[in-house]
Amino acid sequence: MAFDKKTLGFGYGEHAAFAANPWASRGRLYPEASSPTRSDFQRDRDRIVHTTAFRRLKHKTQVFIAADGDHYRTRLTHTIEVAQIARALARALKLDEDLAEGVALVHDFGHTPFGHTGEDALHEVLKPYGGFDHNAQSLRIVTKLERRYAEFDGLNLTWESLEGLVKHNGPLMTADGQGTRGPVPQPILDYCALHDLELASFASLEAQVAAIADDIAYNTHDIDDGLRAGYLTFEMLEEVPFLARLMREVHDRYPGLERSRFTHEIMRRQITAMVEDVIGVAQKRLGEIRPQSVGDVRLAGKVIATFSEVMSETDRQIKNLLMTRIYRHPEVMRVRQGAASIVTDLYRAFMADPLLMKEHYWIDQIPGMAEPARARHVGDYLAGMTDTFAISVHRRLFDHTPDLR
Repeated sequence: MAFDKKTLGFGYGEHAAFAANPWASRGRLYPEASSPTRSDFQRDRDRIVHTTAFRRLKHKTQVFIAADGDHYRTRLTHTIEVAQIARALARALKLDEDLAEGVALVHDFGHTPFGHTGEDALHEVLKPYGGFDHNAQSLRIVTKLERRYAEFDGLNLTWESLEGLVKHNGPLMTADGQGTRGPVPQPILDYCALHDLELASFASLEAQVAAIADDIAYNTHDIDDGLRAGYLTFEMLEEVPFLARLMREVHDRYPGLERSRFTHEIMRRQITAMVEDVIGVAQKRLGEIRPQSVGDVRLAGKVIATFSEVMSETDRQIKNLLMTRIYRHPEVMRVRQGAASIVTDLYRAFMADPLLMKEHYWIDQIPGMAEPARARHVGDYLAGMTDTFAISVHRRLFDHTPDLR
């Protein structure tokens, strides 16, 4: 039976003129027939959720190693929280919620085991071969490394989803081709040679709300996890006036509230305040720019979905609190040192004997590769490991494995 997808409303309600339009997508690198029941952005989101990369996020560190306890955020639960906030922002601004959610769900695919510690260690050993960048690795995963479909490698996502993945934190190039944050990672340049993601322009507003949702999520849940771990106290939170005000508000309304409920009441107010701040700023900037298309958003010359000056200062203060009290805590640094040594040891072992990477799909070809190509394959394999798998393999290959508890 023939039907009109838009008339039946398969995930497509009222959208702003500047929202990304799934029915006018720039398409996929490998053309595919459209779905009769889902928009292209819905299909992208669904493909992302069904990947092995998404499932692996369950056992990858956010801040605290999973062995520390069952209730700390993992990279997966962080990703889900980011997606929830991104959808809320997208709905408020009448954007395409599926695209915003898809970018949020895929944004951390390239993270290594042990969080940023693993990334730093992998970048260090790969420096002679171009280094390691988790954003570029996310692009490699969805365009090359996932092996699910008969007709292509990767997920064959739409141009808009890939643009959002690569540029959600802003343009990667200036108009004259210079990198905005240093040299553009080679995997991104290589893909753009096939499918130009226009690295000098801003991304869609859907990608922008996914990016700011990431900040909102980890600003909040890292405080929650820090309190649970004992690295933070409520007295320390008073160093940030914004948090001190929220605590007074909760205490005045609910005197004598038990600790866990008190913490949650602070966190929910923090998320609400930050989300409402971003919506207010975005609405103001949209009123000034008056974009009539998603193309106008890309050429606006500035980020539209961001914090106000006041909330940006709060964001800076919270990040400073987290850095000094949690990320640089002596115990966390001890664990980080051990995690980094696991990644470095595994890299050296795999480079010396690629056949140790038993699950690698090109294992038979890697020993004969030139060193740069071999290093990149080892990097792919290591980046795809979960914390638990990396520890398990290290124990199998080495006499001593650092204790990360």
